[in-house]
Amino acid sequence: MPTTKRDYYEILGVGREAGADDIKRAYRKLAKQHHPDLNPDNHDQAEAQFKELSEAYAVLSDVDKRARYDRNGFDAPGGYDFNFDQFIRSSGGAGGFGDLFDAFFGFGQAMRASRGRERLSRGGDLRYDVQLSMEQAFAGREHEVEVRARVTCSACEGTGAAAGTKPTTCATCHGYGQVESVQGRGLFQMRRVTPCPKCEGAGELIASPCKHCHGEGRIHQSRKLTVTIPAGIDDSMRIRVSGHGDDGDHGGPPGDLYVFVHVRAHDFFHREGLHVVCEVPVSMVQAALGDRLKVPTLDGHADLEIPVGAQHGALLRLTGKGFVDLNQKARHGDQVCVLKVLTPTNLNKKQKELLRDFAETGGDKLPEEHQSFWHKLKQTITGEDE
Repeated sequence: MPTTKRDYYEILGVGREAGADDIKRAYRKLAKQHHPDLNPDNHDQAEAQFKELSEAYAVLSDVDKRARYDRNGFDAPGGYDFNFDQFIRSSGGAGGFGDLFDAFFGFGQAMRASRGRERLSRGGDLRYDVQLSMEQAFAGREHEVEVRARVTCSACEGTGAAAGTKPTTCATCHGYGQVESVQGRGLFQMRRVTPCPKCEGAGELIASPCKHCHGEGRIHQSRKLTVTIPAGIDDSMRIRVSGHGDDGDHGGPPGDLYVFVHVRAHDFFHREGLHVVCEVPVSMVQAALGDRLKVPTLDGHADLEIPVGAQHGALLRLTGKGFVDLNQKARHGDQVCVLKVLTPTNLNKKQKELLRDFAETGGDKLPEEHQSFWHKLKQTITGEDE
């Protein structure tokens, strides 16, 4: 029986030699003109024309289908199996309905996402805070994390509907989750897009909610996993564990888990970038004569050479004993040891005599022990010298 359909090229107003871009441009122009939401006074006719345009575009924009149509017309074996709802759902990147609204109104992506809650349902991200000692941050570790996440309900498999039932497309918004209203007349019109009042933006209605998740499609549940904390991590850094946040709503992709690291202050060390800084106390004799000390590091102990005549505040390095670079594993910082020369106190008489002998042989002028405080102060102020 002969078909009563109009020729697809005629519907789009293009010739048979038209290229893919020509077909796309023609569809965009006519779809904007005939979309039912933009023709509230003639909705039914506009809807029929829009479906006709969409079918023509779906066939002619597909290389294989267009070739079969050019050879056989509407009598091609198997037909073209056009499904309008499926076309609308999948037309976001091919110049179809969603692309059209992106180009002309700027909200096509939002409307496209709202059709079927699974399209806007990436799961939420989760946060976990971990406290580490400086030694743990230096060496890295495996840390067990337990978080309370929203996981897909096993009873309804995330649909939110009771067993044996399924959600239905909202008749008010036709599954988009949004409705459009036009205010004003003539040239002074304002189009406003708002969440659908019937389905509250879901695009679907659930007549019989799942008793286990109460129609939410997800439930709260504790999850445990092991997170690798890399050696060299610093305070206030965070680790992203992809895919371990909340499950997505209605089968959407999961969110991520972010582990925030807090490194406790150390009694002996403090960190400066990749370097570890510490203060090493030495006696006056060790500073003067030199010595070899065993000093603590973040992974044990190391020998530190005190050079002869070392001064208070001198910086001595233990090469490679600092933190590893997170981006260049072969690169390490140093441990910087700041010498703290201790002045002896509570000397006995013999020690004082030895120090005086040492000072005199070096030409140092020493104050007399019997001088009173006030006499020494007078000498300092007046500059008098006996």
